[in-house]
Order: sequence, then structure tokens, then C-alpha cells
Amino acid sequence: MSLRLINSAVLRKLVAQLPKNAQVGSVASVHTLDKIGKREVVGFGWNGTACYADRVDYPMPAVRFREPNNEINALRAKEQGDWKKLSQQEIKALYRASFCQTIAEVQASTGEWKMHLGVGLLFTAAAIWVAVLMNLFVYDELPITFDDEHQKAQLKRIIDLEMNPVTGLTSKWDYENNKWKN
Repeated sequence: MSLRLINSAVLRKLVAQLPKNAQVGSVASVHTLDKIGKREVVGFGWNGTACYADRVDYPMPAVRFREPNNEINALRAKEQGDWKKLSQQEIKALYRASFCQTIAEVQASTGEWKMHLGVGLLFTAAAIWVAVLMNLFVYDELPITFDDEHQKAQLKRIIDLEMNPVTGLTSKWDYENNKWKN
């Protein structure tokens, strides 16, 4: 019972702190509205939050890029009339007030792949150096059984003992002619 009273009291405090123009259904909007300043909220936004991001998959952000000033307000008032009376500079100024980049600018290559490739090659070079240094200073010499003489002796022993004659190495040996089968 006391937990319900505490929860309802906390809930009432949170509701009292909500701004009057908060977006309905979005918990994150309570935290983002104070971060956007005086910029106008013009849509639902990406996941219902009032945030700005230049994205190709979401070309219409929830807030305008710039805060309104006297110049932009005058252009917006002029925009309400005939659009043919707007000059190219005025149209571009209106666009740049709402968006930071055009779709072509967002899609343009940034060259960031070069940094990723460089970092990848740097880590590859470091790994190669570690492997070389480990071979030089950490690992022991190979055992004597790795030389050709010992390997031939071990192969002869495997053949003499007829190890795994059905599917193994000795299944390829012709014991009558003492040579490998074709």
C-alpha cells in the first residue's frame, strides 16, 4: 500500500515537471525539448524524439536546423505568399534554416573509409610484429623429430606396424611391391 502511494506521488511530481508542449507518447521528448532551444518542432521525429539528424533513410527531421531570427521570420512570412516572388537566395536561406545539408551532401563520400582501412592495417602490422617477435624470443626451437630424417623414419615405422590399414596412410601402401599404390 505504501509503495503505491510513493509511486503515485512520484508520478504526480513527474507529470508536474512535464512541459506543456511535450510530445505525447514519447518519454525521450521530455529530455530533448530542453536541448533544442527555440527551434521549432515540425514533425513527429525519429522514434518520436525531438532531435535533428541528417539521415538519408529519415530525410525529414523533427526540428528545424536553426533557431528562428528576424531574417528567417521575415522569409517565412514572405513564404506564405506567392513562391514565385521568392529569389533563389531566399529559397536557399529558407532551406538552410530547416536543414543543415542537402541529400546530395549527405550521400557524398566523406573519405572515412581511409581512416578505417589505415587503422585496420595498423592493427594487422602490429599483430604480424607480435607474431615475429614471439617466434624469435618466446618459442623454443622445433623438436628434432621435425627434420626430414626423423619424419622418414617415423613413416617407415607406421608402414611396418601397418597402422590403420583400412582408411589410413598404410592403406595407400602396396606391401607386396614395397611402394605406394597409384
